[in-house]
Amino acid sequence: MSFSFFWSRSFLLNRHLLWLLFFTNFLGTIYGYYWYKNQLIYTMNEYSNWFLFVVPDSPTASLFFTISILYLLVDEYTNSKKRGLLRGIIEVFGVITSVKYGIWAVVMIFAAASQGDVMVWQDWMLTVSHLGMALEALLFMRFFAFKLIHIVPVGIWALFNDVVDYKYDVFPWLPTELRDDLLVIQIFTILLSILSIFAAYIGFKHRVNDRK
Repeated sequence: MSFSFFWSRSFLLNRHLLWLLFFTNFLGTIYGYYWYKNQLIYTMNEYSNWFLFVVPDSPTASLFFTISILYLLVDEYTNSKKRGLLRGIIEVFGVITSVKYGIWAVVMIFAAASQGDVMVWQDWMLTVSHLGMALEALLFMRFFAFKLIHIVPVGIWALFNDVVDYKYDVFPWLPTELRDDLLVIQIFTILLSILSIFAAYIGFKHRVNDRK
């Protein structure tokens, strides 16, 4: 069985696989918000509630990707060709943030380990799940309906989120070993946002070229 089979439309859009991904991401989203429970409570007590929108980065990315998979399931069952602004925004938000935070979390885990943090089973679980987030976003974005007009506002949001995170210290809580590396992490995060936006743009261009 060649690699091309796992890249094929028939495999990736198989209803059984889509349902598996939907429930996996749905449960992962719930767990992700639970994981952020303490930081969300701290944010509510110490900041304006508006900051709650920028705190749980990974589960929000997973939430939007879960809805994007649901759109694909609806297409498969109804042969629907409906596309709209909301769907495009949700899909590209799921792609950009899943790629961004999927990579970001793994880099932070191993960066902390390289400075003496002891990796436990939760770190390995987070590594696998976040790599999966990035990979599935890259694999499925060619089946999504988003356009350039959707990429622009979501890209602006991603960069705005970075500014808010590091200006007001509402970024995801980091291991103690990384607290003295905040400037480097901030620069890395912004560059990762740009890279993720570019990845979504490449996915959009690839889809457009396939239709020509």
